[in-house]
Amino acid sequence: LMEKQSTPSKWGVMTCAPVEAGKNIRNAAGGKPLMEPRIELAQVIQAVEAAGDAFAYFYDRQTGETVCLPDPLITGLEDEPLVELLENSPGRFLPFPTRYEIHDYHIMADFVRSLPAGKAQAELEAAICSKGAFRRFKSGIRYHLLEQRWYTYRAEAYHKIALRWCEEHGFIPTGAEGMQGAGLPESHPLHG
Repeated sequence: LMEKQSTPSKWGVMTCAPVEAGKNIRNAAGGKPLMEPRIELAQVIQAVEAAGDAFAYFYDRQTGETVCLPDPLITGLEDEPLVELLENSPGRFLPFPTRYEIHDYHIMADFVRSLPAGKAQAELEAAICSKGAFRRFKSGIRYHLLEQRWYTYRAEAYHKIALRWCEEHGFIPTGAEGMQGAGLPESHPLHG
């Protein structure tokens, strides 16, 4: 069994619910339907923020929880009961967007293109065009005092990704109020 894990996201901690093989599985005749029509938008955004190589995140349609599957080659952790449950329960688990579907580099490049023409845009454009792009971009937004603008832009991009995921999977996102600041570091002025 997977112990209850906390995995770091870029700006905080995401808690993944433990899953036991066979627990909460109900048959089609008398059980709760597998598809829940609503999902907390914050739950989806949190999975988007946490996307990385070390863990794969899934929405459990039966319990409404986010579960995470560690990559044993990266983390050294294995969760065979969860792997078995994922394999034996088609349709129960929906994968949240992966980092490859999120395209942080494209979000960063779109942000740079959204800036007014001038020195900051030109320097950031040059910074993201070669090795070390993320590090140089971060230095550049600090130098040009654009950090808050960047965090707001990225939070909006993650929000759109989360909404698109909900739409693709037939969910009605709930809890959209109070989402101002989602995806921002706690020290950011727009953070909840």
